[in-house]
Amino acid sequence: MSAARKHTALPKAQILIEALPWLTRHNGKIVVIKFGGNAMIDEDLKAAFAQDVVFLRQAGLRPVVVHGGGPQIKAQLAKEGLVSEFKAGLRVTTPEAMDIVRMVLAGQVQRELVGLLNQHGPLAVGMTGEDAHTITATQHKPEIEGELVDIGRVGEITSIDTGAIEALLADGRIPVISSIARSADDGHVYNINADTAAAALAAAMGAETLMVLTDVEGLYADWPNSDEVISRLTVSELEKLLPELSSGMVPKMEGCLHAVRGGVPTARVLDGRVPHSILLEIFTDQGIGTMVLPDPQPGADQPGTDRPDAPQGGAQ
Repeated sequence: MSAARKHTALPKAQILIEALPWLTRHNGKIVVIKFGGNAMIDEDLKAAFAQDVVFLRQAGLRPVVVHGGGPQIKAQLAKEGLVSEFKAGLRVTTPEAMDIVRMVLAGQVQRELVGLLNQHGPLAVGMTGEDAHTITATQHKPEIEGELVDIGRVGEITSIDTGAIEALLADGRIPVISSIARSADDGHVYNINADTAAAALAAAMGAETLMVLTDVEGLYADWPNSDEVISRLTVSELEKLLPELSSGMVPKMEGCLHAVRGGVPTARVLDGRVPHSILLEIFTDQGIGTMVLPDPQPGADQPGTDRPDAPQGGAQ
């Protein structure tokens, strides 16, 4: 082998060898990934995301993708002349708006993502929470100034049935799930926060990890005074921080909390603006973003704590 070829080939081999323990550890495990933020809009990031998910599948993991579609819904509502109104941080969703939400999520965002994944083989199958009662919901009425307020077709999850997803995984497919659900109470279809849906599915499926893509580097220790990212923290540490978080991070971090409390060993918030952030997080020693872990049990090893460079203890 020439010196030049040796020089370019060896680093590639070292990268693959570094991934080996992580490949061994995660083989056969379910990974739930919430697709969102800038990665949904930027064409290059979308393509990189699809490559990452297919790589996980081909490397022996079992990825499940859950997506929302805030920017696309907003654009379509504006096109239809419908105003987006928010109360308690949630979009007021009239029956007319819900028709558009459903069309955009299941007919546009999901189809595009399925298409990107299927460029690599007959892998992805799209579905919504409505299919096979995967997600059942009831109407969510937020409390504003002490009163419950009707904000329309916004739902909260009442039950999860993982049968259809498990059948797809058993067949070697990649489920791509739109976060809408039907209510057993009134038969209406409701919009579900995608972070919440991903967390509920991860807990119900006994996933190895929940990964939430977002547009920041992770959870900041003292935002906006500092851009230092907390690399890891326990659920108890996260609970203390929740009241101080910005509104956009609350459903993401509450989702991580719910997943880990529900038995998922780790939940992570990743910067979806970084190409291949999923592979960097799962298959390298460094890891990126913020990892949420269970509270330590006396004498028990913590999942994920064998990263040699990872600071211990979370928020200082």
